Amino acid sequence: MKFNHSLLARPRVGTAAYFLFVYLFSLTLAAENFNLKGHLKYQSLLTDNQSPEHIIDSRLNLSYRQSNWALHSDYQLFRSSRNINDNNRLLDLTTEIHKGDENTIAHRLDRLHLTYNSEQVVFRLGRQAISWGNGLVYNPMDFFNPFDPVAIDREYKTGDDMLYSQISFDNDDDLQAVWVGRRDSDGSRTSDVSSIATKYHVFLDDYEIDFLLAEHFDQQIIGFGGVANIGGSVWRSDVLSTEINSGWQTSAVLNASYSWIAFGKNMSGHLEFFGNGFGIENGDYSIANLTQNAELTNRVSRGELFTLGKHYLAASATIELTPLWLLTTTLFKNLDDESKLLQLLSQHDLEQNLQLLIALNIPAGDEGTEFGGIDSDMDESLFLQLAFYF
Repeated sequence: MKFNHSLLARPRVGTAAYFLFVYLFSLTLAAENFNLKGHLKYQSLLTDNQSPEHIIDSRLNLSYRQSNWALHSDYQLFRSSRNINDNNRLLDLTTEIHKGDENTIAHRLDRLHLTYNSEQVVFRLGRQAISWGNGLVYNPMDFFNPFDPVAIDREYKTGDDMLYSQISFDNDDDLQAVWVGRRDSDGSRTSDVSSIATKYHVFLDDYEIDFLLAEHFDQQIIGFGGVANIGGSVWRSDVLSTEINSGWQTSAVLNASYSWIAFGKNMSGHLEFFGNGFGIENGDYSIANLTQNAELTNRVSRGELFTLGKHYLAASATIELTPLWLLTTTLFKNLDDESKLLQLLSQHDLEQNLQLLIALNIPAGDEGTEFGGIDSDMDESLFLQLAFYF
């Protein structure tokens, strides 16, 4: 019998979590060890020849601290055109309130974790998010719910159900370990879809080095990365090799960032190259060709990879017009099919707790290319977001 992924199929987990959040929320009114903050965001995506997409996201972040212990939960209530669920997560903490033809209203606990934190040890259990790797745009070492390279709002990554620990040493090195539990397509908990990883971080004067060993979806991964200050700029790189049926597949990223002053304004920029070991080099993204590349399509469907090609270049420059207003121009280029995407982003803090994001995406490329449009020409789009924080 096929497993039912709804919250009702696992009522004690989901319902208990929501009751816990409500209980903790009520205690914040009287307890000084509680902290409550959050945001309310409205965003609209306007695309040629399509109806505007409107999304509302409200988030309450609640935490309680006592000595070395902390309990944290993030509650979300949102309206979105995307289907957001916990079908493959260990715990089902998402519930649809209303599902229409174009939009869904749902609420969820995107964070729910217990943390022990001492001077040299951190231990965290529950739904949380971590970010590894040195990529600024493309990040092969961050295979736990990474951001889409063209994502505009990068404030919160989607949480996963995991065990996380970190040990810091007297020489400032640290060792991190993580286990992520998941469910397969039948809803069963199995090690075939889980992840276990360790990363050792080394400080050497002006250099930082990372060593990573992992087993992710039953595949072995070896990683190496580093950060160095060279000639006034910061250089970062990661190399990640994954053992698949045909051997080892390697992905890598290399970037350099630099800051300067021009025209009396603070400016910064970076240039990044990404080699996607699972990508398609000949620019043929037809259904027939994609189905022959299971390693690529599996990673795209899991949300840990967003690129179909093999070689990419990203260049970005930011100017600080005022301390509260940043303008960023980023160019994403697929080096295999010569398609590109230009993104213009304005980030303006209107008031202390009010922020406006405006982004224009301008794709270019022949039909059938990644940014030009695999099935047809890709349209320009305008992204607007107004966020209120409290």
